[in-house]
Amino acid sequence: MEFQDEQIASLLSKRDEAAFEQVFKTHYKNLHAYAFTILKDEDEAEEMVQQVFFKLWDRAEHLNFSGSVAAYLYRSVHNESLNYLKHQKVRFNHQMHVVHSMKNQADYSSGRMMTRELEDKFQAAMGDLPEQCRTIFQLSRFDEMKYREIADKLSISVKTVEAQMGKALKILRAKLIDFLPLLFLLFHL
Repeated sequence: MEFQDEQIASLLSKRDEAAFEQVFKTHYKNLHAYAFTILKDEDEAEEMVQQVFFKLWDRAEHLNFSGSVAAYLYRSVHNESLNYLKHQKVRFNHQMHVVHSMKNQADYSSGRMMTRELEDKFQAAMGDLPEQCRTIFQLSRFDEMKYREIADKLSISVKTVEAQMGKALKILRAKLIDFLPLLFLLFHL
């Protein structure tokens, strides 16, 4: 086993595609499960593992494996996940600062103007969603239907509903990123 790890490490440092593919296929599922235990989010766990494998390939010549390849991958996923959580905390604190700054500086009319602008941006973002994605989002968020109810109503699987909701949220988040502090303020106060 030790020899095999050394051999794999050597092949990886030479960017051997077959070795990389073997490592990916062997470890991806367990690394994803491990990342999920830290992040509690399937998509983010997948993103962290993909990021680790990207870095493994991108920095292959410069990596130094002092132990097993698996140990290296798990430590990398652990660090990547913790860095992500730390970054999310910093972003949240910044957003809270912005929210409090807006709250202290904004008067009623500017707040209404921002709300109107947010509504316009939200409607435009909703219009940009693919039809099925938009329908599922509206049923979930506006009609407050559960994923199972949506799946039954539209004759699709719950997995499809989950995937479409994830897609809708990702698109809306990207299009409305400038309004996240205002959204937080509106929904939590």
